[in-house]
Amino acid sequence: MTLFTTDPAVLVLEDGTRHLGRAYGARGTTIGEVVFATGMTGYQETLTDPSYAGQIVLQTAPHIGNTGMNDEDPESRRIWVAGYIVRDPSRVVSNWRADESLDDALTRDGIVGISGIDTRAITRHIRSAGSMRGAIFSGDAAGADAEEQLRIVREAPQMAGQNLSAAVSVAVVEVTPATGERIGNLAVLDLGVKQATILNLADRGFDVHVLPQDVTIDDIRAIDPVAVFYSNGPGDPAASGDHVALLRDVLDERLPFFGICFGNQLLGRALGFGTYKLPFGHRGINQPVLDKATGRVEITAHNHGFAVDAPIEGVVDSPNGYGRVEVSHVGLNDNVVEGLRALDLPAFSVQYHPEAAAGPHDANYLFDRFRDLVVATLEEKNA
Repeated sequence: MTLFTTDPAVLVLEDGTRHLGRAYGARGTTIGEVVFATGMTGYQETLTDPSYAGQIVLQTAPHIGNTGMNDEDPESRRIWVAGYIVRDPSRVVSNWRADESLDDALTRDGIVGISGIDTRAITRHIRSAGSMRGAIFSGDAAGADAEEQLRIVREAPQMAGQNLSAAVSVAVVEVTPATGERIGNLAVLDLGVKQATILNLADRGFDVHVLPQDVTIDDIRAIDPVAVFYSNGPGDPAASGDHVALLRDVLDERLPFFGICFGNQLLGRALGFGTYKLPFGHRGINQPVLDKATGRVEITAHNHGFAVDAPIEGVVDSPNGYGRVEVSHVGLNDNVVEGLRALDLPAFSVQYHPEAAAGPHDANYLFDRFRDLVVATLEEKNA
């Protein structure tokens, strides 16, 4: 472990704010959108969530790394964050399941981080000013000219307008057989899918076919699916026109559809609604959401910086001609759209993560709701 280094590091934000700290993980320079995640646990799942591609993640919990990293809990094949910010790295790894330290894992995957800085102050700043571009310069890079560092940050691309799906998606089809009573083949468009999502879908009886993000409707038809699923993922939904066009083909064929996170935003666009960038997004495992159908408040896991622009109250007509649509779930912190339901098509979506790795599991019932929708559609088709 190289935890207690004296190597310097500096976090530079695009508004000129600078925070001096210590190098953590790999040495060098990394650039991305600086965002904060409020989970007090589950940092391994956060780090390996492909939705964080292109983002430098700040953990608001002050003490990170005490449970190390293990080979059982990763949500994908690697760590995806562009950079990592923590206040107090754990001095030791003290969990019996750990296979390596967090610091060693960051170094192995080339993730540049910074520690020993006031993460509370940065979080408060982002909440006021909004998420912004930033860079971590560590080791020798920390000593570079301050004006040059700021220039590098300001020349980096904004998250708005970026399509990152190709960077995180599988290259070839991957199949996970059903572990529950089999229903049929499920086409999962991999926009950054998490392993827990795949396992939840397989447990509901689907043979889960994880498809590359550039497949066509003919590729989907070729597996004879009973339904289609769009996963979470990074980037701006307004830059994913091909995925929206593909989803419109799916809706035209009346295949049952379920989307989460990025998939919710793409369903919104397919139905004809717009999307917009949130000031600082929702990231963490403690976000309250109202299920309007039941009146129940769920504590949910989130990771998104964009949202659907649709009327919160009432039933409206899809601008793209797909019948009646309603907002099914609403975020209670800021009244952001957290779910959509098509009333004349077998399609719905939520903005949050019902697989909840790591926790909470209030929304896990949505996988059952999807299974019931598919079974009902099949029964109606075969009647």
